[in-house]
Parts: sequence; structure tokens; C-alpha cells
Amino acid sequence: MTWNRLWALATMLFLASPAVANPAQDRAAILAVVAHMEQAWNRGDFRGYMAGFSNPDVVFVSGGKFQTGWQGTLDHYVRDYGASPQTRGSLHFYDMKVELLAEDSAMLVGRYHLERPVRAAEGVNTRLFRKIAGRWVITLNHVSAHDVPSRSAAPVRAPSASAPAGRQGQRSD
Repeated sequence: MTWNRLWALATMLFLASPAVANPAQDRAAILAVVAHMEQAWNRGDFRGYMAGFSNPDVVFVSGGKFQTGWQGTLDHYVRDYGASPQTRGSLHFYDMKVELLAEDSAMLVGRYHLERPVRAAEGVNTRLFRKIAGRWVITLNHVSAHDVPSRSAAPVRAPSASAPAGRQGQRSD
């Protein structure tokens, strides 16, 4: 084999090899997915919220029940939260911890608070992310939630970036 052919082969192999994983970039990308989901929810864009989930085969568990894939989860959100800004409420994710399991998988455990005039809730999300076609998406989502008193009956507003007032340090299990 000539030197030029060997060089060309080595170059092709280098260019064809997968990119080296960058844990900081992967964590930031996963947290960005969750931030976009929160923003979409708070503007009433349930399809935008669902863009963070694997479609059509996300496994979604909430309230001890399985939703029926991506479409079933979207239908649940529209049916149970979509009547008005008050029924949708204002969603905030916080205390998120990301553990990279492999170059293409990660687990996120975090808390959330859903503020609404009636039936405010908070809880924990456990999410398995997979990197599919270069994009991080949730393939498994498990929610553990409980109702909490609404902070006010005032109009719904977006929460601050920190934990909900009066709830810092509380256990959510």
C-alpha cells in the first residue's frame, strides 16, 4: 500500500469515527431540553413540551399508570391541563441532577412544582435520556407527585429560577 493510500485510509477512518463524548456539553444539552419543555408548557404549547420526548415510543408512568406512548401522553396533557392557563398552571423544574450512563444515555432526577389556583402539585421526575440521531430525548419518564396547597389564588405567573418559596429543603417522597 502506498503512503498516499495509507494516509487517505487513516483520514477516512478518523472522520468516520464517532465524536468523542463531552460530558459537560451533554449535561448542558439535556438541561436545555428540560428548559425548553418548561418554557413550552408555560406558554401553553403542549406539542412543544412533548418535543422533549421520544416519539412515538416514550414510556411514561404517572400516578401508578402507563400512558399510551407519545400520543397518549400528549392527549393526557391536552385533556387534563389544556382548558385554560389556570388549569395548565405554571411549571418549574429544579434540583436536577444528570448522570451520564454512556455516550448515548443519561439519567436525570429532578424536582418540579406546578403552581395552579386549584390542585397545585410538586414531585420528582426520573427520566432516562437517549441520544438519538445526535439529539437528547426522554425515552422513559416516571413521575412521583403529590398535591400541595396553592401559594395563592392570584393570576398564574412564571416561578423564579430557584425552588418554590417555602418548599426548599422539603422532602418530596
